[in-house]
Amino acid sequence: RDLPQAPQEGHHPGPGGAGMSWGIETLLTLAAVLMLRLFVVNVARIQGGSMLPTLHNRDFALVWRLPYLFREPRRGDVVICHYPGRGNTNFVKRVIGLPGDTIEIKNNVVYRNGEATDEPYLNPQRNQDPRNDILEPFVLGEDEYFVAGDNRDNSHDSRNYYSSWTGSTPSAITRDMIKGHVQLVVFPFDHFRSID
Repeated sequence: RDLPQAPQEGHHPGPGGAGMSWGIETLLTLAAVLMLRLFVVNVARIQGGSMLPTLHNRDFALVWRLPYLFREPRRGDVVICHYPGRGNTNFVKRVIGLPGDTIEIKNNVVYRNGEATDEPYLNPQRNQDPRNDILEPFVLGEDEYFVAGDNRDNSHDSRNYYSSWTGSTPSAITRDMIKGHVQLVVFPFDHFRSID
């Protein structure tokens, strides 16, 4: 025969206690997710081909925000950024110039502070449009960054931000316009890879 159970010590929630506990847990979970999205990591869906061959249209990539809370963007970082006058529209580009750098383009080669840069992530067949093959020396201010797509022939970026039928005008972005560091493609699964 079963023995009688000893009474359990502790608090027994009233009729509304379980619901209130569930509500608090839900709010805390939502707050944690929001904090993660704001300060740690987010997922971005890539649209367009301006970063080919590094990133493909419809790739899903992890965007880390946390590193830029503790350090500044570096040359070569692939970033999610905003452009002047475009509100909160997200763009994905690569940082090629930091504050104080002088960026120049001759024959589709980027020169940084007078020295030709090595850009192994570029595909030469996507970097030969004569309309983009020259940029007069552009000096970055103390809070300015120069960004460009890896698909240089089909990228709207710091080289040609203000475009017109008669040419284009370069424009840097400021530090507050850089929102996160793209480091990993997570979907489609056969595209899974880290981003250099």
